[in-house]
Amino acid sequence: MTTPETPTVPAEPDAALSVFLAQRTQLVRIARRVTGNPAEADDVVQEAWVRWQRTDRTKVRNPAAFLTSTTTNLALNVIQSARYRRESLLSTVPVPDAARSASDQDPGLQAEQTGAAEEAFALLLTRLTPGELAAYVLRRGFDYPYADLARLLRTSAANARQLVSRAQARLVGDRARPVSPTARRRLVAAFLDAARNGDLGDLERLLVADDGTAAAPAAA
Repeated sequence: MTTPETPTVPAEPDAALSVFLAQRTQLVRIARRVTGNPAEADDVVQEAWVRWQRTDRTKVRNPAAFLTSTTTNLALNVIQSARYRRESLLSTVPVPDAARSASDQDPGLQAEQTGAAEEAFALLLTRLTPGELAAYVLRRGFDYPYADLARLLRTSAANARQLVSRAQARLVGDRARPVSPTARRRLVAAFLDAARNGDLGDLERLLVADDGTAAAPAAA
């Protein structure tokens, strides 16, 4: 006869929850270490719980290893997806000739390019040092030779190449710093003017600060 104390939830789901809760702290630690983002880590662990519920647990010999592997793979998927989004976003920054010709013909496309540049520079400014920013934008956006970058940044061609390489590496990472919206808008405006009019003077002046910070060696 059933009594009030008799559990109404099947024992097997209770056991599944107990196993998961026993590993949860470790799973959160793994997810945070991989993603570098507490909110994304929490989402990863929640998804791991969903996967655990849907798994035929009678075939799982080592629940702890299964949950660890699932969480790690989910977290890696998150950062790979984020990197793909960032790389896709960077590819939308208009190059000089395309920006100039398209904006002359289509005001709607001009507005779209401005929005894309705003998003791209928001990413660039939050992740790159001044020297990396200058080297990356001028090299990727305007195909500056490394020798010209070296003269502009008052460094060697080898270091200019290294700045571009470091910038690319930072852009697929997860570290970010606050950035002034005013600084971003000024840089976007100068970039688009340079792309459309061919005059890079204002853009160079913004990228290479008067105090020489843009020429400083990039941080490791």
